[in-house]
Amino acid sequence: MTEGGAVPGPDGRPRCPWGLSTEDYVAYHDEEWGRPVHGDDELFERLCLEAFQSGLSWITILRRREGFRRAFDGFRIASVAGFGETDRERLLADEGIIRNRAKVDATLANAKLLATWSPGELDSLIWSYAPDPAGRPAPRSVSEVPAVTDESTALAKALKKRGIRFVGPTTAYALMQACGLVDDHVEGCVARGGK
Repeated sequence: MTEGGAVPGPDGRPRCPWGLSTEDYVAYHDEEWGRPVHGDDELFERLCLEAFQSGLSWITILRRREGFRRAFDGFRIASVAGFGETDRERLLADEGIIRNRAKVDATLANAKLLATWSPGELDSLIWSYAPDPAGRPAPRSVSEVPAVTDESTALAKALKKRGIRFVGPTTAYALMQACGLVDDHVEGCVARGGK
């Protein structure tokens, strides 16, 4: 077994090591991370959560995801775009989410902007940066998984150019991983290839 490679879980099935680090991660790893996500609202949610995760552990966000969904009305772009100052103050007082003023403000501004886009435009833009999977061999260990790629740098640049706030190359790559634009499950992992 390669150091940082797939590790047998309690059920004997091999997984990425991080996917076994907490109980919360097992289901997320097995059923969600790396699986294709489509839809403007669905991608808006992931984009927002990755921005809120910036500087924090993903487990912090994962454990508060339902709180985020309640606070931001299921991340429906049309709804969040209508949030006003009262909603902003409510969000900044909501202990069920990360109460970071810059991240809350970016989420509200991004929703207002995205509400002006055509249906499917966010989905099309994000997925246009998915690399050819044939050119990406399975990482043998987590140490081979990059934090930034040329594609994530280009995606972040394209989103910023269109006015999206709080997204950089690392956040864009985390989004690409979480939403299945890339498959960074390590070689031998039970979830590799969306199994």
